[in-house]
Amino acid sequence: MSGSGVSSVHPYIPRELHLPDYVPCFLSMSSIIAVYGVASLLVVSLVWISSGRSPKISKTDRMLMCWWAFTGLTHIILEGYFAFSPEFYKTKSPFYLAEVWKEYSKGDSRYAGRDSAVVTVEGITAVLEGPASLLAVYAITARKPYSYTLQLAVCLGQLYGDTVYFITSFLEGDNFATSPFYYWAYYVGANFSWVVIPTIIAIRSWKKISAAFEAQKKSKAH
Repeated sequence: MSGSGVSSVHPYIPRELHLPDYVPCFLSMSSIIAVYGVASLLVVSLVWISSGRSPKISKTDRMLMCWWAFTGLTHIILEGYFAFSPEFYKTKSPFYLAEVWKEYSKGDSRYAGRDSAVVTVEGITAVLEGPASLLAVYAITARKPYSYTLQLAVCLGQLYGDTVYFITSFLEGDNFATSPFYYWAYYVGANFSWVVIPTIIAIRSWKKISAAFEAQKKSKAH
């Protein structure tokens, strides 16, 4: 690769996307996914095992703690790196976080191209929703009264981010994947959990909050 800044060597769509000094991935797709999978499994296992020591925490809450720990660290570490590393595609060594986004950009080249909507969504997610997700782990453990309100708020933030992410892609032509495989595996598949699970948790939290107000209303009536 020459140092002239020619961007035609990158694998992304559109081909005219300007990425001067682009450096291809060093790690294979399987290696990148394996590392993420093992790290995620380790986090979930540690939270599940440690939360099991308290008989006061239900299995449902233990599962929620696992999710919030996993999603919180993903937001802070992975998405935080992307938001504050505008030239990750130039990294000339197999630095894992840069490799993740070089690979993911095959499913959505807006990441490599630093699309303003994507950077904004990921930045907000990393700075606000990441720490809030970890706070939710503590809130569930300590049985804090704001637990359900916090979980509802974070879920709505995640779903809002999903909405902006998908709608802006649609409005811009929805043509940012190098192939149908990467489109479905990364753009759709990798984001699927952050649509379905926050929806389920948001509904549950709404019901819990509503039930608490209803119980309070009945107690006052008596």
